[in-house]
Amino acid sequence: MTYIKSPVSTVCLGAASSMAALLLTGGEAGKRYALPHSSVMIHQPLGGTQGQASDILIYANQIQRIRKQINEIMKRHINKSFGHDKYSLEEIHDLMERDNYLSAEEAKSMGVIDEILTRREEKDLKEKDSTEEHKTKP
Repeated sequence: MTYIKSPVSTVCLGAASSMAALLLTGGEAGKRYALPHSSVMIHQPLGGTQGQASDILIYANQIQRIRKQINEIMKRHINKSFGHDKYSLEEIHDLMERDNYLSAEEAKSMGVIDEILTRREEKDLKEKDSTEEHKTKP
């Protein structure tokens, strides 16, 4: 998505797992959303092969290369949302070692998404409460 000149918004409706989570994270920083009860699952690449040992080794090397690329992409997009390197490549590697299921709140705090979408009325109430709170503080 970095090739596209226009900013790309991404939205998680329900679940974004595996490569879908990578696409969700790859949206324009500030424009990555999820619904409140959505989940995001990140993990290392998955694959399988059979055949001669030399062919299996070739495939295993390819999976490791893809894993490194995916980790670098995730690191770049997650850290972009914070404006600094919050996560190292090793930390991203550890986060994606096994299936890692994130709630919408966890995905937001990790930097996978930027905002959790709520009903318009709820958002208006929160903004109103926040404004009134600021007015009452000395």
